[in-house]
Amino acid sequence: PIVLDGSAIETLDQDERAALRNRLVGFVFQSFQLIPTLTAIENVLVPLELRGESGKQDEAEKLLVEVGLGDRMDHYPLQLSGGEQQRVALARAFIHRPKILFADEPTGNLDSGTSEPIVEMLFRLNREAETALVLVTHDTKLAAKARRIVTMSGGSIVSEEENETS
Repeated sequence: PIVLDGSAIETLDQDERAALRNRLVGFVFQSFQLIPTLTAIENVLVPLELRGESGKQDEAEKLLVEVGLGDRMDHYPLQLSGGEQQRVALARAFIHRPKILFADEPTGNLDSGTSEPIVEMLFRLNREAETALVLVTHDTKLAAKARRIVTMSGGSIVSEEENETS
């Protein structure tokens, strides 16, 4: 069985699983999944709205500043570049300090100058909030920062290694 925070997930119904995901898991999708009718700041606040939490506007603004979008908070996704949309998605994933963060190519649309602070942010969350960070990436430099590296090919695990230097 798969147990997440003391709950065997196969025993939970769909609503209970959704609530557990919303409480414990953050996602950064390769396609970002931003809501086009919401501004950057509103998109960041979506996970908290779904949890019935309010009053976190300052925290959302701080995250957008941290990802370099302090001047783009009121812009809609179509007004943002792909890299900016990706940074909004990262800020949204961080807003509730998840226990597990799944990130699919989290720096894939970012230039090297923008990606380094984002990588630092990912690993800071990993350390400070004790968030389990699950990265899917083709970026070997990013993978080298992880404590554990699992390499897959054709849908199968081909190697696993512990990284002592991270």
